[in-house]
Amino acid sequence: MFYGLFLRGHSPDTLRRDIDVPRPLLQKWLSPRRHEVGFRDSLKRVYHYRKQVLAIFDELVLNEKNRPRVQ
Repeated sequence: MFYGLFLRGHSPDTLRRDIDVPRPLLQKWLSPRRHEVGFRDSLKRVYHYRKQVLAIFDELVLNEKNRPRVQ
């Protein structure tokens, strides 16, 4: 979905901010007594998933810039 938005002209930096979960936000999510242990585990999975999506997005954007254009 994010790569499709990139191909339609959306800024890669804006999309990266939409995909990423900043470390301070993760720390806030995981703060003691804020959520149950099971929910915190789910938040950790979400964090790692978003990092994987961001890595894939970055790779696609990098490859798009290096791809030869067909005229």
